[in-house]
Amino acid sequence: MALPKLSPRGRETSIWLLYALGFIPGLWGFYQGATGQIAGDPVRVFEHLLGLWALRFLCLGLAVTPLRDLAGVNLIAWRRALGLLAFWYVLAHFTVYLTLDRGLQFGTILADIAKRPYITLGMAGLLMLVPLAITSNRWSIRRLGSRWNKLHKLVYPILIVSVLHYALSLKSITAEPVFYIVTATVLLGYRLVRTPLMARRRNRRNQTA
Repeated sequence: MALPKLSPRGRETSIWLLYALGFIPGLWGFYQGATGQIAGDPVRVFEHLLGLWALRFLCLGLAVTPLRDLAGVNLIAWRRALGLLAFWYVLAHFTVYLTLDRGLQFGTILADIAKRPYITLGMAGLLMLVPLAITSNRWSIRRLGSRWNKLHKLVYPILIVSVLHYALSLKSITAEPVFYIVTATVLLGYRLVRTPLMARRRNRRNQTA
């Protein structure tokens, strides 16, 4: 399925539209919390919301390659925006934990990181995301060359620790974490079979040409 071809200006506009739409869930969650519309523990609910959207955007970014390979849907122009949205949601998730949840009590925060595996995993994911966010620009791609691709393969362990962080934070396995565990397994598993799969498809095309 081929998408309509956009002009450079149209593509740039669509990317900014994606950013605008992408931030709506976080802003809406903040508004609900600030106006007392979240039942229970609003800080925890908001913190969870931000982390979940970070995971969703991470999965969407990793889905771009299989969609292009297997369905012919080319969303590569929007992959960087999806990755940056994931980073900003992770950063917002951590900021809420740091300030509203733990009140900048760094002794408690360090104890959490050391003693709670899901928080340790979350911190690892954030630290790995930082260099990817910093280098998500054309200048870095030109400057790093082939090293850029190697660096951005960090997204694979980031997805693993993110899913584990999410599942362990719930302290129970329900349908929702199972869905994301399966999704991450499929997205990462595809990378293991992509090279031989694409080679086989090229051979078939050459034979029928």
